[in-house]
Amino acid sequence: MLQQHCTVDRLRIGGGAPVRLMGIINCSPESFYRGSYTPTGRIYDRALAMQEAGADMIDLGARSTAPGSVPITVAEEAERVDAALSELDGTGITLSVDTRYPEVLEVCLRHDVHAVNDISGLADERYARAVADSGLPVFVMASFREPGDAAGLTETLAALEAVVTRCARLEIDEYVLDPAVGRWVPERTNEDDWELCRNFEAFLTFGRPVLAAISRKTFIGDLLGKEPEERLAGTLALTMDLVRQGAAVVRSHDVAETADLLRVYEKMRQT
Repeated sequence: MLQQHCTVDRLRIGGGAPVRLMGIINCSPESFYRGSYTPTGRIYDRALAMQEAGADMIDLGARSTAPGSVPITVAEEAERVDAALSELDGTGITLSVDTRYPEVLEVCLRHDVHAVNDISGLADERYARAVADSGLPVFVMASFREPGDAAGLTETLAALEAVVTRCARLEIDEYVLDPAVGRWVPERTNEDDWELCRNFEAFLTFGRPVLAAISRKTFIGDLLGKEPEERLAGTLALTMDLVRQGAAVVRSHDVAETADLLRVYEKMRQT
């Protein structure tokens, strides 16, 4: 199937464009990988460094979604993201914001943001409508009712089909699919994640660009017996395989290393 592209702030994703690199900045000290946490006052410097290292865009989040993480209120998330985005206004850095609450999105829309990263798969009608009304492109994750609640390949394909249907109903044309690799719900196993990665090419059947978001995740660490701080090599090895299978965007904590990987990949594709 011919893949449609998605445009985020003039950045073409998919449809024959080079593989894009999304750098991760978390302004949540609860994040599972402490190396991704950036406190207020240092957001701009971190984003600029990522851009200079090869990031095409930055994904900014203010709430940890890791299982067992300390919960925060919607007001706390909104306050964090407001402060972080204030540092980036007017910089020209392409930004997506990682949230699933309309109150937080409302705050984000006061700033220079270019896309929404929705792990809930537009399953919540109130939030889905807010996203649609924003007119922003969406990175949208495979979810039935809760983030990442599909387990295994068959359920994930069904969840992505539901996401595509929601986008059509909401008249959202600019979006990238995320197959939700990771331990999002307790029922999911490491083998579920490996199955998704082995069959990543199957997600291209929807004709949309697909996001690879596997950076330093648990299933990699459990295989290698390593904590998040020691999972870079495993992440890069898997990233190369997913890119070969057709990933259009890579979401990464480690921008410089992943940018090198993508340069090598593009060189190997030349004929």
